[in-house]
Amino acid sequence: MSVIVLEKEARLAAHQTGRNSGVIHAGVYYAPGSLKARFCVDGARDTLAFAREYAIPFEQCGKLIVATGEDQKERLKVLHERSKQNGLETEMIGAAELKRREPNIRGTEAVYVPSTGIVDYTKITEMMAKLVAEAGGSVITGCEVQDIQEGPSSVTVKTQGETVRARHLIACAGVMADRLTRMCGLKTDFRIVPFRGEYYRLAPKHDHVVRHLIYPVPDPALPFLGVHLTRMIGGYVTVGPNAVLAFGREAYLRTSFNVRDVAEMVAYPGFRKVIRRYFRSGADEMWNSISRRRYLALCQRYCPGLELSDLEPYRAGIRAQAVLRDGTLLHDFLIEGTQRTIHVCNAPSPAATSAMPIARHIVDHAVTRWSFEPDTHRVPVPQA
Repeated sequence: MSVIVLEKEARLAAHQTGRNSGVIHAGVYYAPGSLKARFCVDGARDTLAFAREYAIPFEQCGKLIVATGEDQKERLKVLHERSKQNGLETEMIGAAELKRREPNIRGTEAVYVPSTGIVDYTKITEMMAKLVAEAGGSVITGCEVQDIQEGPSSVTVKTQGETVRARHLIACAGVMADRLTRMCGLKTDFRIVPFRGEYYRLAPKHDHVVRHLIYPVPDPALPFLGVHLTRMIGGYVTVGPNAVLAFGREAYLRTSFNVRDVAEMVAYPGFRKVIRRYFRSGADEMWNSISRRRYLALCQRYCPGLELSDLEPYRAGIRAQAVLRDGTLLHDFLIEGTQRTIHVCNAPSPAATSAMPIARHIVDHAVTRWSFEPDTHRVPVPQA
């Protein structure tokens, strides 16, 4: 088969892939047997192998999940047991050992996850695009999809720049995933709700404040992990992200507002149920976003030496969160399709880590679903 990749932006990895924390997740948090658990463990191995093969800088610095109070110890033990069920080697360490390993971190107990790493996912994406081209495929940027028409023998995709007809379509559209499913007439019961994750970069004097990635113990009543300290491949440290409702699918600034996106969210019953269910925590996140002092306090729980002047501006990211009509936040990966299309409907973190297992899963699904004729190829359709 010949393959063509259509990218909406003028460059690759402009959104979720290039705006995440750069962590190669190990698979600690995810329910045993879920797609997330399976794909994350396999994906960490695949990502490290890919980085080694193509000389992409990475580091397996390990992660410490730190309990800062007695009320978190039991949850920490649950995470330790879950990581073992997912096939990971982890270690419980006490306060003294935590202090020895991380002198600037305060905690009562921690789980050490040695397999966690960091990488630049933009560089991985660029290398994948190069490999596509070398294999005879095409990656075309600046092609925002405007319409999709599926026929009995082909799929026609209309973009800003050209119209493409192909035998099959795989859609990995992130925050636009639900809109592409609707273009294809796929009967799905979800909408994408964007949450902005805001980061700060620590001042250069703190480039070596930690040796590992430092994570809090997640609250099972809340949908996101919480603010953590992340060493980056560039040699600096970031703190974040929080999780603030974004008023647009690409609303990276607090002042950004997209009328269409907000109108769609408000009209969807599932979104209104989510707001009611998480109103208090959502309000707290909003205040943490507005107030740097409140944001700093989240970091000082386990890194008390940080000061307000240490928080420097850094790029934000958007998490594309699928929400069901009943208000359920869909946490696992969701992949659905029609006769000639496959859609990655929900791919939250650790989707970057899991990219290659997701790809294998899609290919295996496609092989059983589609009949690949020898003359399968892309047919450009001239613009009217």
